[in-house]
Parts: sequence; C-alpha cells; structure tokens
Amino acid sequence: MQLALQQLIEMLTKKQLTIATAESCTGGSLSSLLTSQSGASAYFDRGFVTYSDQAKIDMLGVDSAVLERFGAVSEQTAEQMAQGIIAHAKTDIAVAITGIAGPTGGSKDKPIGMVCFGFCVLGRCFTHTQQFSGNREAVVISSVNFVIQALVNELST
Repeated sequence: MQLALQQLIEMLTKKQLTIATAESCTGGSLSSLLTSQSGASAYFDRGFVTYSDQAKIDMLGVDSAVLERFGAVSEQTAEQMAQGIIAHAKTDIAVAITGIAGPTGGSKDKPIGMVCFGFCVLGRCFTHTQQFSGNREAVVISSVNFVIQALVNELST
C-alpha cells in the first residue's frame, strides 16, 4: 500500500492535480493518509467527513430524496457526494466513500463490509461498490487502499 500511495502522490504532484475527499465510514482515514506526507498542500485541497445523512445534505448537497430512496450506502449517494466535492472544492479529483464498516449496521441487502465509492477524475465521474471482509478496521483500511489503487490505475491511463 505504501508503494501505491507514493505512486499516487508522485502522479498528483507531477501532473499538478488537486484532490479532495468526502468520507463517511472511513471517518477521515483517506484524508489523513494523503496528508501524512510532507508537501501534501501541493495536491490535497480539503476533506469532508460527512458521517450523518444531514452532513451529506448540508456539506455536499446530497439530495434528501436520493438518501431516502437509495440510502446513504449506495452508488447514487456516493456519486452525489463526489459531485458535491467538485461543486464546493473545485479540485481535479474528488473521492467519496460511504459504507458499512461494522460490526453493526448491516442488513441482507447491505451487509457489513459493503462500501460504495464515487469518483470524479478530470471531469469524468463514476462509481463502484466493493464488498470487504474483516473487522471494522480492516474494512476501513481496505476501503482506503481501494481508493489509492483505483486512482493510480485511473491516472495511469
């Protein structure tokens, strides 16, 4: 993971790209990792920790109807979170994470370890859902690692 993080930071720096995050189940872990390196201000703009539905609405402009229809843990919500970052932060890259880290809160349709991601990279927005296993910490770490690798892959093309 450290190698992928270094790759991502080098890509962001070399291409002079900025990134902002919106995190729910990861509680700021991605932002913390991205800012753990000296010189992070060159590529990291801001991070939103929007744990509650109301925070997603207030800080990112997520539509309450989307939350009611699809739930906080959905690709629809993750996409609106990412678009909300772009609207508020004007960065090149936006990453949103919303999921169920556990050990409680899961259901048959949305089990523990289900995490939805929203990405907007240089004007192209897309979503993805992953199912991770393990305890709460493992789900958070897996989610952050997924984002870093996904961005490395996206920026390599």
